[in-house]
Amino acid sequence: MTLYDALMAFDRDTQALAQVAGRLGWDQETMMPRGAADQRGEEMAAMEAVLHARRTAPQMGEWLAGIDDSALDAVGQAQMRHIRRSHARATKVPAALATKLARLTSVAQGKWAEARAENDFAAFAPVLEEVVALKREEGAALAAGGDLYDAMLQDYEPGTTGAEIEAIFSAMRPALTDLRAAVLDAEKPVALSGTYDEGAQMKLSRHLARTFGYDMQRGRVDKAVHPFSSGSGNDVRITTRTTPTDPFNCFYSTIHEVGHAAYEQNIDQAYLLTPLGSGASMGVHESQSRIYENQIGRSRAFTGWLFGQMKDAFGDFGIADEDAFYGCVNSVNNGYIRTEADEVQYNLHVMLRFDLERALMSGNLAVADLEAAWNDRFKADFGYAVDKASNGVLQDVHWSVGLFGYFPTYSLGNVYAGCLNQALRTAVPDLDDHLAQGNTVPATDWLRDNVQVNGGLYEPRVTITMASGMEPTEAPLLDYLTAKFKGIYKL
Repeated sequence: MTLYDALMAFDRDTQALAQVAGRLGWDQETMMPRGAADQRGEEMAAMEAVLHARRTAPQMGEWLAGIDDSALDAVGQAQMRHIRRSHARATKVPAALATKLARLTSVAQGKWAEARAENDFAAFAPVLEEVVALKREEGAALAAGGDLYDAMLQDYEPGTTGAEIEAIFSAMRPALTDLRAAVLDAEKPVALSGTYDEGAQMKLSRHLARTFGYDMQRGRVDKAVHPFSSGSGNDVRITTRTTPTDPFNCFYSTIHEVGHAAYEQNIDQAYLLTPLGSGASMGVHESQSRIYENQIGRSRAFTGWLFGQMKDAFGDFGIADEDAFYGCVNSVNNGYIRTEADEVQYNLHVMLRFDLERALMSGNLAVADLEAAWNDRFKADFGYAVDKASNGVLQDVHWSVGLFGYFPTYSLGNVYAGCLNQALRTAVPDLDDHLAQGNTVPATDWLRDNVQVNGGLYEPRVTITMASGMEPTEAPLLDYLTAKFKGIYKL
């Protein structure tokens, strides 16, 4: 056995254990009894201790020192790139800190859920202060004198800096703000009304998951407070949520998470339980979920088909025809919730979070002032006040579990999706004819072959550039949004 073979065998077990840890997280969100929260925190801490020990094991350093990457093929070199990056990160973070963070964030997630239910940020603030303090300690260790937030971004979007994201957001904000103002001043499409059986929502939700290529033999659909996708390879699970008055929340949460899950399921099986066996980055991951959800799932062609599915499931639900339904699905309205936001306003929600979490990590914003800062920024950006904490600072789970640096990848995903959609439409010029029949295969096959099958083989921007034929830029996304919503709102 060569040094490379020994390293990959060792890393395979580490990858498998990480999947087990991920399954604990899935269970915590879906089925775990509430009284198990503290015990689960101990379990997660124990798993993190094992994983950290493996990632920093002495033999890892010996293998990495002894392997000549240039003697490997392209796949081997990519595997080494990921393993070296992971090892460098793990050796910078003390084991005690990694374990403490795993324990704390597991408990903090439960406290966040309780505070959210009670609309009580003050009840959550103390544990969030602990999380922020530990994450800043971790960031300092990773940054080694550099920018803390940039160091954190590498966990989600390798090669990207806060300054680069800020530049993209600065280019997007004026166009989005102007489009939002014009749309909100125009006549609104007809709105959905009435109530929709939640069991019927879940039935149609699962049908939509299969329509977008989700393999139910290697996955499952459950319900959670905050929809998410979990796992990779041959065990990829998703969650959605139901609200009696808003079936779109269920349907498009499902389609969004299927975008993530299909990416993981479609990665080359040769990469299973290796560093290449997951997506290239969270931004690339979001490009898949957002293009499934928006450019495909909210298109005029696909919503025409979905209109028929809604009538079959719920009977006459008050929308006259396919055109009215298309406008209804894509209606732009005032709202507080990021995950429920329309395409015009979604990125404005992300920009708010990016600026606030960056300030938290730099020490320019204290947790005690976070709710007020959120409310002030929201009022300035959207023109109306936050009514309760669950519609404001407590709406997202991310900060409770320490995911600082994650939020901007949502908008990077939208930018990437804009580039991919432009290339997809060129490659499959009759795509709308297929989508009108509920056939997503030409789109999902193109995404599988050009993005998903590669897993982590390439760096994030290289992945998008190779697939779309262009360096990632916000221009295609802004062009798409402008044309779509000017058309819907007759601007």
